[in-house]
Formats: sequence, structure tokens, C-alpha cells
Amino acid sequence: MPVITVRIDDETKRLMRAVQMNWSEFIRDAIRAKATEEKRKNIARAVLINERLRREAKGESPAEDIIRRSRDGRHGKGSG
Repeated sequence: MPVITVRIDDETKRLMRAVQMNWSEFIRDAIRAKATEEKRKNIARAVLINERLRREAKGESPAEDIIRRSRDGRHGKGSG
């Protein structure tokens, strides 16, 4: 398991000593919870961006149709 180091001031260390708990486990859980929260936020942002782009593109031809028209225009319909 990888090891990280966290520096704290003397007062914080004193307070931690006064509470009997597994601080390493607490910190691991806090990091895991924060990372999960941020991942969910990123997914939510991606969904919102996707929805916005879909709304903006509504009414436009699908990319396949645009490419086909471009190719047909260059090579003549059915010559390719």
C-alpha cells in the first residue's frame, strides 16, 4: 500500500492525541469519499455539457449525412 505524508501543526496533533481513533483509516475514508464526490461531479458536468450540445445540434443533419453530401458533391452521386 502506498504511503503519503501529511504535515499538521502542533495544536492539531495535540487534539488528535486526545481522541482515540484510527486516524489513518479516517483519512483514507475521507479521501475516498472526496474522490468519489468529485468523480460524480465530473460525470454530472459531462452529462450537462452533452445535453447542451445535443440541444444546440438539434435540427442539424447527422454527421453521416453531411459527409455523404460532401462526398457526393465531390465525386458525383453514386460514383464512389
